Amino acid sequence: MSSGHGASGPDPSDVRFEHVPETDQSFENALAKARAGERLSVDDGVELLTTGTDSEGIDPGRKELVLEAADRRRADVVGEDVTFVANLNNNVTTACNTGCLFCNFKDTAHRFETGGEEHGGFTKPPAESRRIVEETLDYGISEVCSVSGLHPAFALDDEHHEILASYDRPAQEVNYKPPERYEVDPGTYLEQIDAMSVGGVHLHSMTPEEAYHARRGTDWSYESVYRKLREAGLDSAPGTAAEILVDEVRDVICPGKIDSAGWVEAMEGAMNAGLDVTATIMYGHVENERHRVMHLDVVRELQDRTGGITEFVPLSFVHQNTPLYRRGVVDGGASDAEDELMIAVSRLFLDNVDNVQSSWVKYGNAKALKLLNCGANDLMGTILSEEITKRAGGQYGEFRSVADYVDMVSAVGRPLVERSTDYRRRHRIGPDDPPFGPHLGPRADGTPMLSRSPPSVTADDD
Repeated sequence: MSSGHGASGPDPSDVRFEHVPETDQSFENALAKARAGERLSVDDGVELLTTGTDSEGIDPGRKELVLEAADRRRADVVGEDVTFVANLNNNVTTACNTGCLFCNFKDTAHRFETGGEEHGGFTKPPAESRRIVEETLDYGISEVCSVSGLHPAFALDDEHHEILASYDRPAQEVNYKPPERYEVDPGTYLEQIDAMSVGGVHLHSMTPEEAYHARRGTDWSYESVYRKLREAGLDSAPGTAAEILVDEVRDVICPGKIDSAGWVEAMEGAMNAGLDVTATIMYGHVENERHRVMHLDVVRELQDRTGGITEFVPLSFVHQNTPLYRRGVVDGGASDAEDELMIAVSRLFLDNVDNVQSSWVKYGNAKALKLLNCGANDLMGTILSEEITKRAGGQYGEFRSVADYVDMVSAVGRPLVERSTDYRRRHRIGPDDPPFGPHLGPRADGTPMLSRSPPSVTADDD
């Protein structure tokens, strides 16, 4: 990842990190440990991710050895199946004041106030979320994924509203303004969860950052918050908002977010409340290879303690339209070789997480398929709406039908399997048995998803 200098933003030369990609280990020893299935150290991971710190750049021959080891490990751990989930993304609001420099999804929240400035964002009240999910169930989805901005009027429940409103300066102290200040009331988190948890669909929502927002200004534990959310219908929690779980990186790219310890605490709270979780990494911006492996180490230690992480999702930074790019802090994202090595080292380092995902949204079809030979086994979901990456400048669309999956996975000669969110239910889809549609959703019967036009999944009113 290279950096450039922009006149309107921070000088990349001002970014100095304590942790650097240097080790006393050798690439050959690290590779031997990986091939033998031994648990890797952080130094081992750095050697594999850099293809050796003894030389600059990525060595093509060494890279192929790492990819080969990861592909073998993938086959040993999960076999040849390529999995996907039939899902809908229903993001509730783009209103957010966190100010993460890698994000272009949010819209400054004051614009959403009655009489505020024009903006291109949206807020969906609970009734709108329920309508969207109800209509989309007919397409055969088994999962609703919802990740949203931190709207100042969003509170866990009515009690939380009262607590936040009792502060002398709630906007400044706890990022709170009452719903009546806004053109559209987002409802409470419990109301939104209840609205989207309909018809037996699996609801995957409430990132650590959202859980923090749902307990801000209180002494509530993450576990207690997630228990209330689970009672309202939440089934699992996405481990996004992780970015890089090293605070010296977070201080640069998302100083307004929870720190690494807060992310871990929230994930533990979710799992203690009985929820499965996922884990992610968002790489290819200001961080270096040691930061990436330190992040993997945090995830592996968390999984050692809890066992509740169902998949790991590497997310390559989409730089276009983001403040990091506009301000000249970065001039691009990760290279193809870096993407391949990130997937591979994730597979080799995370010896206690079975599933590693390749994202067609982040990588595009061709590279996403290539990454299935670098250690990944999952090809994410149908995603009837994908707003976050699209707003950041992603170029790869926002929907894949089951027939699209059949075409893609047949091209690499691997079996295609529809899965549930938790990977516990599976349905094999043969390439010679059309028509192709989902089978695991509460209303799924194998009918192709595109037999009707996809529903409208953005609100008409902002």
